Amino acid sequence: MKIHFIGIGGIGLSALAKFLYNDGHKISGSDIRQTEITNDLAMNFDAKITIPHYADAVEGADRVIYSAAVRPNNPEYQRAKELGIELLSRKEVLKFILDDKEVYAVGGAHGKSTTSSMLASLIPESNALIGAISKEFGSNVRNFPNDKVVFEADESDESFLNSNPTLAIVTNVEPEHMEYYEYDEERFYNAYKNFLSLAKTCVINAEDEFLASLDMESIKLYPSRDISNIEFVLVNGEPHTRFELLDLGAFEVFGFGEHIALDAALAILAALKMGEGIEALRSRLRSYKGIKKRFDIVQNTENCVVIDDYGHHPTEIKVTMHSLKTYEALRGFTQLNVIWQPHKYSRTIDNLPAFVECFEGANELVILPIWSAGELEVDIDLKGAFSRYKLLMADSVTKEDGIVKVIKDGHVIREYSEGLVAAFGAGDITYQIRGEA
Repeated sequence: MKIHFIGIGGIGLSALAKFLYNDGHKISGSDIRQTEITNDLAMNFDAKITIPHYADAVEGADRVIYSAAVRPNNPEYQRAKELGIELLSRKEVLKFILDDKEVYAVGGAHGKSTTSSMLASLIPESNALIGAISKEFGSNVRNFPNDKVVFEADESDESFLNSNPTLAIVTNVEPEHMEYYEYDEERFYNAYKNFLSLAKTCVINAEDEFLASLDMESIKLYPSRDISNIEFVLVNGEPHTRFELLDLGAFEVFGFGEHIALDAALAILAALKMGEGIEALRSRLRSYKGIKKRFDIVQNTENCVVIDDYGHHPTEIKVTMHSLKTYEALRGFTQLNVIWQPHKYSRTIDNLPAFVECFEGANELVILPIWSAGELEVDIDLKGAFSRYKLLMADSVTKEDGIVKVIKDGHVIREYSEGLVAAFGAGDITYQIRGEA
């Protein structure tokens, strides 16, 4: 088939496009801006990419798939309807893609991309569809000629209910994306309950309050009891976590933090259940290289380390801030400067008090304009809310010759060339902090 994707530059939709290309379909797509994802699709997946959206881009397509950010007034969406082309959301198309696969689905409020990529490393000849770029295979998709699929399952629009899981991992559950669930917590929690009920085997963090309350058969991990002797070490200047799991011995994995040990432990227990040997798992976990935009070290010199992190929820940021302070101490730095690009007006408003708390430990905090992700603009007094910090309100940042530059009204107002610099956000901050924007 000829399949066109509206919003193909998103990490989730691009993964589906690559997966379908590997299944023999011809793909094309559009997005509002050119990025390394759209460049990769054009160069390596023979995709015709249109920037931005034009109505005639859908002509000749057999099927059009669109991201959750696409509105009905999108010119390509409207033209596809006029032409009678089959229109499917990302959520709907999962039924067709995963229906006949053996799916190992990973869900949760936090850590699902990390756990998914770890599981893909531990089951090396599995297909993978994850919401981040694995550094091990340099993509958010991996293809093998079999039906095994490691899949990052998304709760934001209940699409994980269409993932057909043979095995389901849930790292934790915390109300998020509540605008989709119409702020109905019962509906939100029932979605997770229904997701787990679809799987033949479940692996859960049994110390999560909601997951602990479920009366269903599962492999239960109790992190405070089952994970021990956690140690943070530098290996060639990069962060690693060592830990012991149950009676299975010691493991070592890229990344800092108790949450890294928890994610790895869940992946290990799942891979064991799928028949992988423990010594092979121990070796494969050491080869795991992390994922792009998760404690992603984009510059590592003696005097300055720059880290890009996808954290866009206060729980994620708080955990990563703790890891940053550990890393700062091990490297002997005394300065931690943080750059934050808030993601979505709704998330920022819903979690504003928690956001104010989560940057504790930063010597200086730079706040960039909110990345709207298609939402209508709302006036939020971030300068007032974050007045307790040494604060800079800026328009953008860039990195040139190893120096991070903070820009306001077309002028550089601050330069960081020493210590630890960390950038948080799910928008285009990842390109800014790499000097690619």
